[in-house]
Amino acid sequence: MLTVVPDPADGDRAAATTPAPTPALIDELVREGARRMLAEALKAEVDAYIAAFADERDEAGRRLVVRNGHHQPRTVLTSAGAIEVQAPRVNDKRIDEATGERRRFSSAILPPWCRKSPAITEVLPLLYLHGLSTGDFVPALGQFLGTGNGLSAPVITKLTEQWKAEQRAFADRDLSGVDYVYLWADGIHVNIRLEEHKLCLLVLIGVRADGRKELIALTDGYRESTESWADLLRDCARRGMRAPVLAIGDGALGFWSALAEVFPQARAQRCWFHNIANVLGALPKSAHPGAKKALAEIWNAESKDHALAAVAAFEAAYGAKFGKAVAKVTDDVEELLAFYDYPAEHWRHLRTTNPIESTFATVRHRTKVTKGPGSRAAGLAMAFKLIESAQSRWRAVNGAHLVALVRAGATFIDGKLVERPTESPVPTAA
Repeated sequence: MLTVVPDPADGDRAAATTPAPTPALIDELVREGARRMLAEALKAEVDAYIAAFADERDEAGRRLVVRNGHHQPRTVLTSAGAIEVQAPRVNDKRIDEATGERRRFSSAILPPWCRKSPAITEVLPLLYLHGLSTGDFVPALGQFLGTGNGLSAPVITKLTEQWKAEQRAFADRDLSGVDYVYLWADGIHVNIRLEEHKLCLLVLIGVRADGRKELIALTDGYRESTESWADLLRDCARRGMRAPVLAIGDGALGFWSALAEVFPQARAQRCWFHNIANVLGALPKSAHPGAKKALAEIWNAESKDHALAAVAAFEAAYGAKFGKAVAKVTDDVEELLAFYDYPAEHWRHLRTTNPIESTFATVRHRTKVTKGPGSRAAGLAMAFKLIESAQSRWRAVNGAHLVALVRAGATFIDGKLVERPTESPVPTAA
């Protein structure tokens, strides 16, 4: 392990006279340690490459792969700041039989094109989504990173064009080789550098048969209309997407009408997060504490029968005075309680659209329109990069092995697998 230590020649004199480290000195030590570790890692990588081909020699017995000094120094932006790197160079004289050209060593740690670490690349779309203008990146991040190199407005603009191309390629990819058993859908309204109106992002996230969560589709729509959702679902079906077993979303009628048209065999599960907010919005604040507790008795019940009993109790307690609020539960009770027909391990995932909500939480709650006109294409590309970055941190659903059983049509009652669903259950003693 590399460490940063004072010069031994200084001895006790340095310890006695050197003041406490300042924040600037600490940052410099961090950058120096990072620079030294990166240099050692690059050296080890090159040494391993040369050792792997040490036996390959020319007619004169000289090695074909040897060290050849260093490349020109370059500055790389990292989360530790700007680090100057001088990578070792390799002279590889071997010939590629397929192409007839010289083979070339390319570092996996620091590719020739790399000027920013992945962490810095991830943060740029997030800052852009929150309204940082391309001209503001240098003053905003230059002092923090120790340099403004690689953060100029043309560089950021070039990155946005690259992100647009990546988003278009993602939107056209083939879906026939992936099976999404569960599907979350939500419309996200955000103000991101747009003068005219809000951008409505239509987001689909699915659960693969192995339990992993994955972004399926992301596009812009018009106020979550039925036609916008139908266009997105039809496009997914055209690219080979199979109908999900269960779709989870809020009460927006646009998505459910489109789902019934494109994937009529898919079941519906209403999002409890949105439903509770809608119910409380129709109740006076004085009734919120009791209503929250009563609603929790419904969605957190151990079985569907207990949940239905809790619905009846909620209706009895609030129906006379607040019929509109109660109707938001009773009118959609089958869709609100659909999760009971799936593995209990999946319930916490199926009751809400949280995978979408949590990813876009900081963007969705933004209220001020940022400066600059922007464009819908740029906003869509930025959102794509944001969710692509978040996707690497998503974990699989609980009971991932049960997802394949759901797709196979296995029967679950109150979250438990029924081995022989055609047989009548044996009555139990009271």
